[in-house]
Amino acid sequence: MASRRFSSFGFAALPLFLSLCAGLVQASDTKVQPSPSTPAPSIVDSNAPKISSRTRLEIIRSLQSERVYSRVLFPQGKQGLAIKNGVITPNQMGVAQMVAEQGAAAKPGDRCVISGVDVRDKEIIFEINGGPKKGPKWYQRIEIGGLGGTAPVPAAGTPQSLDAHGSVVKLEFDKYVPEMTGAQVRALLDPVFDFKALTTAEAYEKTLPPKVQEAIKNHQILVGMDKEMVVYAKGRAPQKIRDKDDKGQDYEEWIYGTPPEEVDFVRFKGNIVARLEIMTVDGQKIVRSDPEVNLPSKEDELASKPKPKPANGPSLMRPGEQAQYPSTVGDQQTTSVGPSRQPQPVDVPPPAPPNSPPVPPQ
Repeated sequence: MASRRFSSFGFAALPLFLSLCAGLVQASDTKVQPSPSTPAPSIVDSNAPKISSRTRLEIIRSLQSERVYSRVLFPQGKQGLAIKNGVITPNQMGVAQMVAEQGAAAKPGDRCVISGVDVRDKEIIFEINGGPKKGPKWYQRIEIGGLGGTAPVPAAGTPQSLDAHGSVVKLEFDKYVPEMTGAQVRALLDPVFDFKALTTAEAYEKTLPPKVQEAIKNHQILVGMDKEMVVYAKGRAPQKIRDKDDKGQDYEEWIYGTPPEEVDFVRFKGNIVARLEIMTVDGQKIVRSDPEVNLPSKEDELASKPKPKPANGPSLMRPGEQAQYPSTVGDQQTTSVGPSRQPQPVDVPPPAPPNSPPVPPQ
């Protein structure tokens, strides 16, 4: 009876021990790539029973402290991303809005760490890069007491900021979290995490369109690429110049190669390749300026979209006045505010002659 009670106590304390001492595990060989915009095929049996305590511990042990590569843009904050039936929410525009307000926790191709796993009734929550909350260290809680009360012990070199820069991703289910293996959990997280990428470049390439992937593998540059893609395709430019074109617009040009070898002149307008000039070994000059790949930026679309004005916004007009409206008088355009007001006559006494006594007020 004593041994049975000890076994029950040890099994009950096992989750805390595993959550503190779990290490890195190797990613599963099973790889499923559902599209983020369409429902994924069923990875877990719909008739599977509710997850058991033993499986719950195995999932925590399998994924805690796992190092992965991000496939998507993660916003900072506790809302993060959610996956249900293979569909990621919010959409790209919603994520861009959150990133504009709170910042990005991880970009496509960035290396991340699953810093926390919480298995609940209908969802599994994974924290990345420390999660959205950050608390003080244990040595920041030490206090010294005396006759004047207690005071914290100052720790040299300890950062005082508790701002967290991580995010979360939630696996949501209809009824309950079903019984499944660690490999199945990885397959469900495949739309946002890459568990098998060997390098940051490989993880980043998988997030790009096939045409761009092929160009990067062949070390080619396409008009329409951004600077990050060019770096992955050709490396860092040994020479960069900045100048103005014939229209007076600023541009930046990266130069790859030196004569008599092939030389590439990559001209950027902003962050996008606008012109590519190639001087071949035999002296031919090849110029490409037509877009070869179209990669619209969701952040730019969000920034260019006008924001609606509030109905009851602050105003400098008095009560009863109308908004400004232009009116044309002759050849000049004037602006009037509210109803026209005529000056009211004021009784002004005539000026008194010099050296006369002051006139008493009426």
